[in-house]
Amino acid sequence: MQSDNPTAAILVIGDEILSGRTREGNAHHLAQVLSATGFDLREIRVVADDHDRIVAAIRALDGSLGGDYDLLFTSGGIGPTHDDITADAVAAAHGTTVEIHPQARAILQARCDRMGTELTENRLRMARIPVGATLIDNAVSGAPGFSIGNTHVMAGVPEVFRGMVDWLIPRLSGGRPVQSQSVEVRRGESDVAEDLRAVADGFPDLSLGSYPFQDQSGWGTNLVVRGLDADRVAQAMAALKDRLGL
Repeated sequence: MQSDNPTAAILVIGDEILSGRTREGNAHHLAQVLSATGFDLREIRVVADDHDRIVAAIRALDGSLGGDYDLLFTSGGIGPTHDDITADAVAAAHGTTVEIHPQARAILQARCDRMGTELTENRLRMARIPVGATLIDNAVSGAPGFSIGNTHVMAGVPEVFRGMVDWLIPRLSGGRPVQSQSVEVRRGESDVAEDLRAVADGFPDLSLGSYPFQDQSGWGTNLVVRGLDADRVAQAMAALKDRLGL
């Protein structure tokens, strides 16, 4: 699919994802949001809680550091425990250091005061922000994410992550949302492959895909047309249906 939208990558950080202990859903959620708001997601990468690997991944993905994409979104590793090392790795990737951010500390202190708890050293770890970063609001649990360069760092807890996404995305400059149409046929992929290829050749600016499924009625295939121009998507779908005799 031809696109002039800003490009993006998602970096998911955490041993618990790679071990299978935690089912990853943040990238799936953000992918849908990015598609709907005019960002062209090109890559999703998962790395362990390893400082050097996180640094290398950020440098490879963040365009402001010479990486491949305009924007990088990360999930995970900014909590209160010893293995939450994302802030340090992001700082290293961007050539800066980490310090207690006054506003982040005030946010955490206010939350502790409301809850009648102490702002312990472990809780204060969540106020450690790379120098030069700006904060991402967290309306769910208080502890903020942050942005530096083109890297936007968010929590791994799904509810918190979604809240941060809701706050952040409207503040970024997107492009044209992806338009799509789909049709379900009771045929296997191999039976529709030639027709799909023929239409795809006629609409090189669009993305055409086939996705097989099986239900109580047997096998079928969902055919999907995606692009940035709604009229072109509609034309391609009409051509595809014509070839399939629908």
